[in-house]
Amino acid sequence: MSPVIVIDSASPVPPFEQLRAQLARQIQDRTVAVGTRLPTIRRLAADLGLAANTVGRAYRALEEAELIETRGPAGSFVSAAGEKGRERARRAAAEYAAVITGLGIDTAEAIRIVQAALANGTAASPSS
Repeated sequence: MSPVIVIDSASPVPPFEQLRAQLARQIQDRTVAVGTRLPTIRRLAADLGLAANTVGRAYRALEEAELIETRGPAGSFVSAAGEKGRERARRAAAEYAAVITGLGIDTAEAIRIVQAALANGTAASPSS
């Protein structure tokens, strides 16, 4: 199944970020299955009325996040590596929970700490 993407030209969020976020969400919630071939950059750009560079930038960001992989002329595909990322996130969450418990911080405060870190972009990027 091909992803369904809607770009809101009136949104303050840049089109590249709207595209990246929607594709990432659909991959992570498995709306778009592992192994699905994505439209070419040019095709998706034409379909969405975007510049090819905008779509290319979103695809590169998704590749860096290991959600998609490009196989040369064969195209771009939803990657199974995204599952590894989910597992890393689960492990990190378990480690965080252990630290919070050890420090005696309650759940509500622990969640506020994470939300603040995500909102401020201060979350450390996970190591491979």
